[in-house]
Formats: sequence, structure tokens, C-alpha cells
Amino acid sequence: MAKAERIDAVVVGGGIAGSALAAALAGDGHEVLLLERQTTYRDKVRGEVINCWGVEELLQLGLEETLLKAGGTYVDRFIGFDEIVDPKTARERALPLDEMLPGIRGVLDVGHPEACEALSNAAEEAGATVVRGVGDILVTGGSNPVVRYEHNDLEYEVPCRLVVGADGRMSTVRRQLGIGLTQTPPNSLGGGMLVEDLHDWPVNVTSVGTEGDLLYFVFPREGGRARLYLLHDVAQKGRFTGPNRHTDFLRAFQLDCIPGSQMFAEATPAAVCAFYPMNDAWADSPHAPGAVLVGDAAGWSDPVIGQGLSIALRDARMVRDCLRTSATWEPADLEPYAREREVRMHRLLISGSVRTTMNMTFTPQGMARRKAYAEVWPTDPVLAGSRLATFKGPFHVPAESFAPDVIERLFALG
Repeated sequence: MAKAERIDAVVVGGGIAGSALAAALAGDGHEVLLLERQTTYRDKVRGEVINCWGVEELLQLGLEETLLKAGGTYVDRFIGFDEIVDPKTARERALPLDEMLPGIRGVLDVGHPEACEALSNAAEEAGATVVRGVGDILVTGGSNPVVRYEHNDLEYEVPCRLVVGADGRMSTVRRQLGIGLTQTPPNSLGGGMLVEDLHDWPVNVTSVGTEGDLLYFVFPREGGRARLYLLHDVAQKGRFTGPNRHTDFLRAFQLDCIPGSQMFAEATPAAVCAFYPMNDAWADSPHAPGAVLVGDAAGWSDPVIGQGLSIALRDARMVRDCLRTSATWEPADLEPYAREREVRMHRLLISGSVRTTMNMTFTPQGMARRKAYAEVWPTDPVLAGSRLATFKGPFHVPAESFAPDVIERLFALG
């Protein structure tokens, strides 16, 4: 076994959170090793959108240009085409995403594999050592953390000051540290597909809405590409399966509420269509002696509100800032991150429950409630908070928006 000298940090997982944090720590002059299982990042049904508050984090990390060069596209308008409103009115009520937060140009849509590749390269350019194609990884926390890993049939042992678990929902780092994970039952089933040749959809417009028994999302990118999502009730498991699932998926997008929706049937599938359960999860703690968890390894919000990439970037920035406050990197130094993340994820859980209840109650009563909500939230900052938090972030809206009595008022509308 090859043994290395003690370094500052070993980051396990080269996704959005891990690569962004590796780049940030290396940029601060720390000796960082970034370990990634994949040799090439593959396209999956993953987040494509960095909401306005996530862009704010990206700027603080100094990584905006990195993702723009990777094909990132700014989207500055949100139009909620929906069965409760005619298209003309929906356009008139468009939300200006470039006005959500000062100095933020809007929502940034970017391909997940392209973003991971660009951030991994940024970490390497900042001075981190990046190793891809890694095999089994063993982690020991405590006062003298050690990471052992396999690569090209050789075993390596790396002592470090801090182990970062950025290895996703099935995190081996979290498991080896003995940190528990709580998950809610699935709130819905959601699936997505990357398409090409969607040239008639405006590249600066994103859209979310409900029609019939489906909730849809459109996240556009340059060159006629877009990631399309459909969400439905868990009781309809298997609705979009089989050899015709790609055609069925695009046909389902021919919604009456979207003008010219025949364009979706003419789009070309560019990746596999797959569905997954939508739920929330949180780790017992995002850190332990000698280790910290970031991104999905620390828990995730229901993808129904599309916050995954913003959460990952916030995690990376928060951990970097906590480590900047101390030369010793004691567990207590990460407590501000743990406390902030607990509040942040709780508020996002509430935002997710609001969207699911408002947009996925496929009944006449649900439609009436959604219509009443559409009328009141634009003039009531408190009632609007849980909705606008998906763009502005959970700390740029009134804290009382997440109070139980306010949510009860929302659910009683209609």
C-alpha cells in the first residue's frame, strides 16, 4: 500500500458539491485530493437548474465563468403556463428572474455532466489533485482521519485533516462514519429527459405548471436543447415505461395550456427517460469528528422544487467559509454550517410540500385552491415566501412564510 504525507482535505465524490468545494479549498492554498469513481461523467436525470440564490453562491465561490464556459445558459423569465390561466395572462404574469436578487442575472441552466467536468477541471487548475476511476474507499474519521482507496489495482492511504463526503445519496462516507439518514416517503414520482431540436421554445424562459394529472417543467439551454420533466402521483408507477416511453413522454407534453405544444412531439430524445421517487432526506448531522458531508450525502430536498444544485453550492461555500475562520479545523468550527443547513433544509421541505400540495392535487378542489393562490400570492409577501424561496432562497423571504399557521392558510385557500 502506498502511503502519502498528511494533507489538508480528501474530498470523496467529484460531483457539483465535491468539485466546487475542492476548487474553493485548493484556491485558498490547501492541499486537496479529489476522488471520483467515474472516469467520464455520464448524463443522468439530474438537476439542470441553479436557481438565483444558487447563482449567488456560485459567484461567491468564483465559479460562475466556469459553468458559463461549460454551456451554462441564463434564463431570465418564468412563465407559469397552467390549466387555470390562459396563455396570454400567463405571459403577462411572467416573473422577471433577473430581478429576484440584486446583481443576479437569473436562473442558470447547465448540463449536469458538463458542470461536473468543468468544476473538476477547475479544482485541478486551482491546485487540487484529482483522481478518477477510483475503486473501493475506506474512511476513518476522528482526530487523525485517513482515507484508503483503490486505483489502477493499487491501494493508497492518505492521512488528512478533514474528510469530505460528497458522494451522493448512497454515500459510503456517511455510512462508514455511522451517520444516520432519515427519509420521507415518496411525495410523487418524477421523470426527466434531455431533448434536442426544441428550437421553438425561447431559450430565456423556464416554465412550471399543471394540467390534468401531470406537473411539468421546462429547463431550456442554448442550441435547442432542454431538460423536460413530468411528475405524477405515486399510484401511477410505471406510467412512462416500456419501449415507447420516450414517445409517450413527449406526447404527454402536448399540453393545451402551453401555446404551440406540438413542438415537444417534434423534439428529439437525447438521453434516457427515467422516473424516480421524489422525497426529502436529512442526515443526523452533516459533520462528525474529522469529517463533513456536503450535497446529497448530507440529505436532499424534494426535487419537485429543483434546489439540488443550489443546495450543493451553498454547502460548498458554507464549509469553505467555516474553515476559513480557524487554523485548527475543529468539529466546532463546522457548527455554523450544521445549524444553517438544518434551518435551510427545513424551509425547503416546506416549500416542497407547498408545491406538491398546490400543483399535484389533481382534483377540482386542488384546482380551485391553485387558482385562489395565484390571485393572492403576488400581493402578499408572507404567503408568497415559500413559493419565491425556490428562486430567492430560503433566507431571502420572510421567515414567517414557513410558519405552520401560514401554511395552513395557504392550504385552506379555494
